This record gives sequence, structure tokens and C-alpha cells, in this order.
Amino acid sequence: MSKTRYDGFLPGSFVIEGYGGGGFRFADMSHRGSILALPSGVHAWAPQNPQDITPASLQILFDEPAGAVELLLIGTGRELVPPSAELRAALRAAGVRVDSMATGAAIATYNILLGERRRVAAALLATP
Repeated sequence: MSKTRYDGFLPGSFVIEGYGGGGFRFADMSHRGSILALPSGVHAWAPQNPQDITPASLQILFDEPAGAVELLLIGTGRELVPPSAELRAALRAAGVRVDSMATGAAIATYNILLGERRRVAAALLATP
């Protein structure tokens, strides 16, 4: 049985199986660093702290087909950090609601909503 190599993008929607140690587990794989989980797939994502989460860092989300995402959950690490006014405005203009919370809570919420087949995405900062 061969393993598929993960090169920064894995097509499809996947439950986040675990997190910590600077990364995430999903689809029987692990990834070090932050991730952006979209309906189209899971992307390696550059932001390392809440201040790095900007409209530009979420361009992949904005490139999704209109209506593909109704809610973006932002996992901001160990503690809740609200999104900037600029980010909230950009998401609102794209028709995407946003909810920011600690990464663990964002993962739990994402998994539940994904199981309900909701149009959800998650921008998750890795935690140590």
C-alpha cells in the first residue's frame, strides 16, 4: 500500500484528527505548521501568529467559488484573538461570516460543522 505524498495541498474535505507539537493530523497524515482547510482541500498556510492573518494571507479562500464557504473559523493559537476590522470587512464583502477562537476550539467546531455538511472553512494556526 503506497502513501500519497502531501506537497502542501491535499484535495478534499477532511476531519482534523489532532493538533499540537507545531502541527496537525488529518487524512492519516501529519503536517508541521499552520493549515487552511477549505471545501476544495487542505493547504499548508504561512501565518504563524494572529497578526499574520490578513486578507492577503486568505487569498486562497477568496479564490474559492462564490458561496462555497459560508463560515470561516479562525484558530488563533492558544488564546482567542479577534480578527482585524480589515479582515472582517473583506470577509463580509465576500459573503463569509467569521468566528475566531483558540485553535483547539476551532478544530472541534470545524469537525462538527463538517460532519453536518455545512459550508465551513478553517484557518488554523499551529500551536507548540
